[in-house]
Amino acid sequence: MKAQEKKFSRKSPPERSARMVESIYGCKWSLTVYQLLASGINRPGEMVRQVEGLSTKVLNECLRRNMEFGILERVAFDESPPRVEYRVTPFGGKFVRVLDELEKLQQELEREEGV
Repeated sequence: MKAQEKKFSRKSPPERSARMVESIYGCKWSLTVYQLLASGINRPGEMVRQVEGLSTKVLNECLRRNMEFGILERVAFDESPPRVEYRVTPFGGKFVRVLDELEKLQQELEREEGV
């Protein structure tokens, strides 16, 4: 009997995107930041004022991490006093949709379990 030729190789998780999801979900403020941006709040000072428990330091770390992944972009205006705003990049829009789908999956699991 001839040994069957293998048609599939071991599948590994997508390294970069899996690391992004883990890092963003690991930051408890990222999803809140996306929610703020979606509602039109895009300046860091206003973000801190709108969310109880969010400090400037933690927000800046969260924003920096999201910029490193290309999810958010920082827009600095040449004004006095200086003004900075954050926006979701085109890639970030796609990434946020993936996170929304994960949220829907979680809600379905909770409904099935009766949680």
